[in-house]
Amino acid sequence: MNRRKRIGPPSSHSQRKRRTGSGAIEPIPAGFAEQLPLSHTDEQAALLQALHAPAPTSIRLNPGKPFRIAADPIPWCPNGRYLAQRPAFTFDPLLHAGAYYVQEASSMLLEQAVRASGLIDRDVLALDLCAAPGGKSTHLLSLLTPGSLLVANEVHPDRRAVLAENCWKHGAPNVMIAGARAEDLMPLAAAFDLILLDAPCSGEGLFRKDHFARAQWSPDLVQHCAATQQVLVQAAWHALSPGGVLVYSTCTWEAMENEVQAAALIALGAERIELPLQPAWGVERSTLHGALGYRCYPHRVRGEGFFITVLRKPGSLPDRTPTIRTAEPLRLPWLKEELEFTAMDQRGTMHAMPARWHRTAERLRGPLRIVAPGLPSAEPKGAGWRPHPAMALSQALDRSALKEVPLTDDAALRYLRGEALPDTAAEGDALATIHGLGLGWLHGARTRWNNRWPAAWRIRAHASDAAAVPWSKQ
Repeated sequence: MNRRKRIGPPSSHSQRKRRTGSGAIEPIPAGFAEQLPLSHTDEQAALLQALHAPAPTSIRLNPGKPFRIAADPIPWCPNGRYLAQRPAFTFDPLLHAGAYYVQEASSMLLEQAVRASGLIDRDVLALDLCAAPGGKSTHLLSLLTPGSLLVANEVHPDRRAVLAENCWKHGAPNVMIAGARAEDLMPLAAAFDLILLDAPCSGEGLFRKDHFARAQWSPDLVQHCAATQQVLVQAAWHALSPGGVLVYSTCTWEAMENEVQAAALIALGAERIELPLQPAWGVERSTLHGALGYRCYPHRVRGEGFFITVLRKPGSLPDRTPTIRTAEPLRLPWLKEELEFTAMDQRGTMHAMPARWHRTAERLRGPLRIVAPGLPSAEPKGAGWRPHPAMALSQALDRSALKEVPLTDDAALRYLRGEALPDTAAEGDALATIHGLGLGWLHGARTRWNNRWPAAWRIRAHASDAAAVPWSKQ
């Protein structure tokens, strides 16, 4: 699920819902409205009113795992859908199978940025620098060619675990998970063709759904965020190849955190890239400080607050012609052989790396603190190997020789809670499926299927006041 980035201490549920002594929700911070880059006071009033209205709910469908629903489309993202209300997503097995991702609609403007970059039809080496929880990484994986490689990076270990889980549930095998800091990019000058920097920020765009963002906001926080962003922007620009594209975004409206950051790169020769947006979408085009950016305001757009800008580095992109294979091909009975993987070990777990990127992956492993060098494909079992839980959800899984156990929605929920499933003839290893999608592994014990769903991914809640997802009734 989507949890947007902002600077500040990690917020628990109680912190995010923090209220004043009278029981009222935290008010809009004093001084906030006066600094907004809106030209008219009536616009400010409309925005403040919108910040007190319910936030829309939206999801992005996974094109690699076909799943259709009847819902309003998000105009700037073909796979985006608005829902009439926020259901109990946690109890939908299709969410855990990676059929869709719960994501805020405005942030799906990333689609238009990548399409405008000119890189969508060529194989590229891409980096999502501040990637957790994984909404934009999985969106990138849906947009980039299968021959591309994405490094999804998150410096904080807890958030990195969530990032890995979401990338593996998405199912695309051409992704590495990293834990690098900004300074770790210094040995990697001109390494990446596409870099996404969804920067930590002061979080103004989250005010109507994250009340902790309201509570922590201050002019000093804006200054602190801008200083952090400057370091990240310079590191990203250093690691971007000539001819490469930097997509910079935040969930705030502060010019200091947005246009000012872009202007510093324009002074170095960065080319501004126009996005092909429709006026009816309500997205504001901004040219503050000589930059070219796009703002989403919730009184104009059916979404939350968001800013995005796209910049190209002068020069020509490097040739990404596949190099000669230097490692033996990886052969596993559950891995599609035609995809041509090589093996990369990480703490005893065998990872599948697209063969064409093997040399590049080896070069990136040290500086970027890679924790998952490709798709986790096999883990030790006795003297042999068994498929890793990520394989059950992967588009690289060869299901032709696997025993499959289709689950009902109720059985899938019991599985997702870690329960064993009774059966009269449970033997060997099997793939649990839900509505035709791979979900997880089972091991037969005659009268039951033992559960191999990872403990860290288990559903621990048992009830919700929210309605069930609407497609469960279709």
